[in-house]
Amino acid sequence: MENVKEQFYLFLTNPVLLSCIFSWLSAQFIKTLIKLFSGKIHSIKELFELLFWRTGSMPSSHAALVSTLCTTIGFRSGVTSDVFILSVGFFLVTIRDAVGVRRANGIQARELNKIGRELSEKGLIEFTPIKEVQGHTPAEVFIGCLLGFSIGLAFSVLK
Repeated sequence: MENVKEQFYLFLTNPVLLSCIFSWLSAQFIKTLIKLFSGKIHSIKELFELLFWRTGSMPSSHAALVSTLCTTIGFRSGVTSDVFILSVGFFLVTIRDAVGVRRANGIQARELNKIGRELSEKGLIEFTPIKEVQGHTPAEVFIGCLLGFSIGLAFSVLK
């Protein structure tokens, strides 16, 4: 039982895990501050949703997290290690999804909602809007990557 406690402690204090959590929370915090100061948050509920869960906007928390993951694994295990190559693959899939697939889905959902509202106003159909999942612009992903790389570098160098 002592070994399980020790392994759990080592897991919770792992620098790679801690840097990823810090990176994600930092990106969400920055995103929340930007929305707060631009007057786009209208309730405490909305503030907490944005702070801990909501996706989209500047900077990309997904990009920050996977950039931190690659950076810290690269420093700890080396850039020729299998686990680093795995993290790069995960990085590429995540970034492609954030800037490509999820963004395209959000644009498509917005257009479908627009068409649905127009048809509903003309009395042709009953319409319930679909959720518009927001992806990221390339700039939001790039800033997220820079944030993540910086945090990963700091965690790796300042250990």
